[in-house]
Amino acid sequence: MNYREEIIKLKKEKNALILAHYYQVDEIQDIADYVGDSLGLSQKAAEADVDMIVFAGVHFMAETAKILNPNTKVVLPDLEAGCSLADSCPYDDFVAFKAQYPDHIVISYINTSAAIKTVSDVICTSGNAVQIVNSFPKDQKIIFAPDRNLGGYVNRVTGRNMVLWEGACEVHDILTTEAIFKLKDEHPKAKIIAHPECQATILEAADFVGSTTGLLKFTKNDDAQEYIVATESGILHQMYLDSPEKKFHVVPSDDTCSCNDCPYMKLNTMEKLYLALKNEKPSVSLEPEIIELARKPIERMLELSKKLKLI
Repeated sequence: MNYREEIIKLKKEKNALILAHYYQVDEIQDIADYVGDSLGLSQKAAEADVDMIVFAGVHFMAETAKILNPNTKVVLPDLEAGCSLADSCPYDDFVAFKAQYPDHIVISYINTSAAIKTVSDVICTSGNAVQIVNSFPKDQKIIFAPDRNLGGYVNRVTGRNMVLWEGACEVHDILTTEAIFKLKDEHPKAKIIAHPECQATILEAADFVGSTTGLLKFTKNDDAQEYIVATESGILHQMYLDSPEKKFHVVPSDDTCSCNDCPYMKLNTMEKLYLALKNEKPSVSLEPEIIELARKPIERMLELSKKLKLI
């Protein structure tokens, strides 16, 4: 079966929109109506006027789409496509943690469950975290969850002292400076670029730190011709499309390969995408009260992002 042809046909028949994250396999990125990071995907989901959104990403992203567009059917090619970072912040544990800081507001990274969003004041992404935090007065006490690496980076950039939840993304947290410096020895002219979910030692060694979209824009507009990329391997596809004359070397997760793949992102395949469109399942459903509570901090993020001209 030619999955590409069948997906295009079904998408038109069912008035569906395919959203894909940069970490998806190349074929899915190429067939998606929009490829982006969490901030851009959230905006597209909120604006979508379709009968069905097929979200080629992970579960919290599909949940966010459902929260922002509750009357639209949202399907995820593989319901097992979760997120280690979101899983690192269980609801009951976080509520107990939050109770220890009654005078703090909660800024939660979008990589969280819908339940965590219901007890958050505003959501952020890696692309707007610094600006979202800076939109509050310096004396505002803040809990930042769940990524300790991103939260630590924002603390250093803003001069804040936010209370951090001890969560991490297994794809970024596993990367080491040893692997980076080995690549640097092999490619001395390459610039090091890193996602802020990486550990502080890696961010300190980087020539540029940014979200997935930030990394893409940097490599597209920067004068260098070679880059060492500390994030998930899927981003290389768009980097090569934008800058085919440049060279990119992803920081490997271990010595067995030259890649750093998110196992959850890579659960989605063209076959599963086709079946999701055809069968209109597995669908993502949330209780109305969850949607109502979780939508407020996400909409606050989108409003702040527009005000700050980030979207």
